[in-house]
Amino acid sequence: MKMIVEAKPINKIELYSRGMRGLRELLGSVDAEEFIALVKSEQFDYTVWQRKHFDEKTPEQISREAREYAKKHPFKGNPDVLV
Repeated sequence: MKMIVEAKPINKIELYSRGMRGLRELLGSVDAEEFIALVKSEQFDYTVWQRKHFDEKTPEQISREAREYAKKHPFKGNPDVLV
């Protein structure tokens, strides 16, 4: 039996903290700060970037990249919990 867990809304401070922690873990402190500065200075629109990024790929490319990502990052959660 799968247990369903409702996602709890988080406040802006918690969201910022999680995002910065993730960026620091992935990029390191200096590059994370540079990334934030770049996004702010360029008036970066993630939605527009994402649309352009995925529109340039075929469904086969997206599928292949997703499979490769899944192999490199196996699921480590509890498969009986749906969020």
